[in-house]
Amino acid sequence: MLTELKRRNVLRVTFAYLVVGWLLTEVLTTVLPTLDAPAWMSRAVILMFALGFIPAVALSWSFRLTPQGIKRQSDTDDDAETPGLRRKFDYFAIASVIVLVVVLAILGARPTSTDQTGASSQVNNASVAVLPFVNMSNDEDNEYFSDGLTETLLHMLSQIPNLQVAARTSSFAFKGKNQDVRDIAKALHVAHILEGSVQRVGNRVRITAQLIRADDGFHVWSAIFDRT
Repeated sequence: MLTELKRRNVLRVTFAYLVVGWLLTEVLTTVLPTLDAPAWMSRAVILMFALGFIPAVALSWSFRLTPQGIKRQSDTDDDAETPGLRRKFDYFAIASVIVLVVVLAILGARPTSTDQTGASSQVNNASVAVLPFVNMSNDEDNEYFSDGLTETLLHMLSQIPNLQVAARTSSFAFKGKNQDVRDIAKALHVAHILEGSVQRVGNRVRITAQLIRADDGFHVWSAIFDRT
C-alpha cells in the first residue's frame, strides 16, 4: 500500500498541501486583523483548508501531473512523470520544509541581542538573512542551482508576515567570503543566519541547511536532505 501511495505521488501531494496550507493560513490570519476583518474570516480560512484536505488527497490518487498536463492515473504509466518533474517537486518540498522549520524556530526563539552601536542595540528577533548556499560540486553549472535554491528560500521567507528578511543584494554581497556569521549578522542587522550547501555527484544531490543564532554563533537547527 505504501509503495502504491508513493507511486501515485499521494505522499508528495499530502505533504505539499499541508505545508502550503500552513503558510497560507499563517499569512491570512496575520493580515486579516490589520484589515479590520471579522474574526470569523480567520476561522473560515482554516475550515476551508481542513475541508479541502480529503479532496486533494483523493484527486492525487486518481490523477497525475505529467509534462502533458493533468491526466488520469489509468491513462499514464510509471514513466509519464519525468524524473525532472519529480525532482522539481522534491526540491520545492525541501525548500518548504526549510522555510517551515525556520519560521517555527525563529518565532519561538528567545530574544537575541548583538553588540551593535547606535540608537538601539536590540535587533528584532524575528529577522533572518539567507546566505548564498555554497556549491560544493566541481561543476560550476551547479552554481545556478545553489543560487536558485537560495533565491527560492528568500522569496518564500519574505512572504511570512512579521518576519524581517535581509534583501537579496545584501545577502549575496557575502557570497564566497569566509566571514564569521556573527559579523555578517551584525552587518545585516539580523538575529539569525540561514546558510547551507549543495553537493551534486552524478544524479545524487545533497542539500545541507543550518539556522544559526547571531548572538553566540550556535546552531538552532541543522538538517541534510539527500535526493536522487
